[in-house]
Amino acid sequence: MPGQFEPLPGGGAAVALDDVEISIIRSLAVQLLELIGPGPAEDASDDPLAELFADGPSEPPSDPVLRRLFPDAYGDPEGAPQAKEAEEQRAYSAEFRRYTENDLRAGKRDNALAVIRTLDTLASASAGEEGAVLKLSPQESQEWLRALNDLRLAIGSRLEITDEDDTDLLYRLPDEDPRKPMVMAYLWLGGLQESLVATLMP
Repeated sequence: MPGQFEPLPGGGAAVALDDVEISIIRSLAVQLLELIGPGPAEDASDDPLAELFADGPSEPPSDPVLRRLFPDAYGDPEGAPQAKEAEEQRAYSAEFRRYTENDLRAGKRDNALAVIRTLDTLASASAGEEGAVLKLSPQESQEWLRALNDLRLAIGSRLEITDEDDTDLLYRLPDEDPRKPMVMAYLWLGGLQESLVATLMP
């Protein structure tokens, strides 16, 4: 079980994590939460209906990581062959973003929080021991899967990974390269994600 998820009887998944691995995943999930930011209701209002009817942003985020996490729904307007088509793509993407981005952000926040909470519970239960076995319910497994995907997208964006060829280059980085720790985290999370996908497949 070390380093990869395995199925649990009755559904769900389990993985053995040491203290360093727990700390890394938790830290990355906290950073993701900070990047995504609070929801509209947390920002401005005590009205429970305010978030439901709040419009989201219409422009793509300026941060490249957030642009990767919340891409334009109708593709990159810069790649459109004609100016009119590019303008239409921008308008469609802006309208789609306005009505969906708040919900998407809330979902990503919930997934990252689920990771943090399960790791905190694990750390409390295994106090004084070196590592523990994380056991996830089927729902928690899905939350983890989505959060791991978001973490890899975020790290991949910082590393400027755009295709499989970029990933191949990561394996050949010298140890003294300052990106090496981030690369190792990216590859490790990828292995965790793949094993969780395999575990959850029928």
